[in-house]
Amino acid sequence: MREAATPWERLRQMLITVGPGALWLGLFVLIPTLIMLVASLMSRGSLGQLVPPFGLHNYLRFFSDPLFLEIIGRSLWIGLWSTVFIMLLGYPLAFYIAQSRHKEVLLLLVVIPFFTNFLIRVYAWIVIFQKEGLLNGLITAFGLPPAELLPSTLAVYVATVYTYLPFFVLPLYAAVERIDWSQLEAAYDLGARPIRAFWEAIFPQTVPGLFEGFLLVFIPAVGTFVIADLLGGGKVTLIGNLIQLQFGSAQNWAFGSAASMVLMAMVLLGLWLYARTQGEKGLDKLV
Repeated sequence: MREAATPWERLRQMLITVGPGALWLGLFVLIPTLIMLVASLMSRGSLGQLVPPFGLHNYLRFFSDPLFLEIIGRSLWIGLWSTVFIMLLGYPLAFYIAQSRHKEVLLLLVVIPFFTNFLIRVYAWIVIFQKEGLLNGLITAFGLPPAELLPSTLAVYVATVYTYLPFFVLPLYAAVERIDWSQLEAAYDLGARPIRAFWEAIFPQTVPGLFEGFLLVFIPAVGTFVIADLLGGGKVTLIGNLIQLQFGSAQNWAFGSAASMVLMAMVLLGLWLYARTQGEKGLDKLV
């Protein structure tokens, strides 16, 4: 009969199994977050360095200035509507891929953009939207005057939808693959019409993938700054651009850290809402 493991043996086994992951999270997640938190409580020196006094003055400045509140609102607005457009496009696309005989090819087409550098893909949209670009070339071919597409909010929306569409399609496709289609047949047998049968029997089974795709799209869409910087031309300032500016030309690391912590709090709030909505099972799947 095997003897019970001693506390030291259990500790050693735990360090072997959990230790590497915990060390990674501690070095590259926990410690940088703590540094950012401490920096957000400090002040900017005359040369841009972090100096005392400590306090919540950066947070008070962030939430008391209408300009920064407007930036938060704009970030949430663009992130939300971009996510809505992605859901409208990605939901039927995930079903089409799952039901297609060529799903492997279609999935490859969905993930092919990841083979190209993100910055190159954004610059490709600049080529398409610029005044002498492809889109204006098509417009003028029909005898219409060229449109001012760059910089514009429309260009930011289009590039955001294009960039994050795969992040929604892939988890939703995985959920569609697990659908029990016999429930749809049962709904038809009970006299339900197609729309109600889909809503009652199929849609609830896709909700976990829908939530996962929503979070995977909404969170980076709110915090993005490259798309807004290049395609918005300084006219579309999001919270990501604000953080970049504070750590760059403004040299105000304390305020930039506070803005980063606000963005992180928004992300954690979204994860908490997901966990509350989907329960422990949904949280386990997300992790």
